[in-house]
Amino acid sequence: MRTSKFTDSQILAILKEYESGQTAKELSRKYGFHYQTLHDWKKKFGGITSTKELQKIKELESENNRLKKMFANLCLEHEALKDVLSKKW
Repeated sequence: MRTSKFTDSQILAILKEYESGQTAKELSRKYGFHYQTLHDWKKKFGGITSTKELQKIKELESENNRLKKMFANLCLEHEALKDVLSKKW
């Protein structure tokens, strides 16, 4: 996936301009991106209004991914231990 030439804070500022009444085509001409990109950003950033909120969401997503990996590893260990214990000595 291609990286954006705009930072998250720039995108949020552009979205605020869009919400204040400027059209997608006006903003796309002003900042040099395809107007459909604005609609994609709106889907992605939804109701996020500040970079602090965005940072918190990214931190939570990162923690969630870490916990999912930890859970998967523990499940594998649990299954391995069950197999060992189920065998007769």
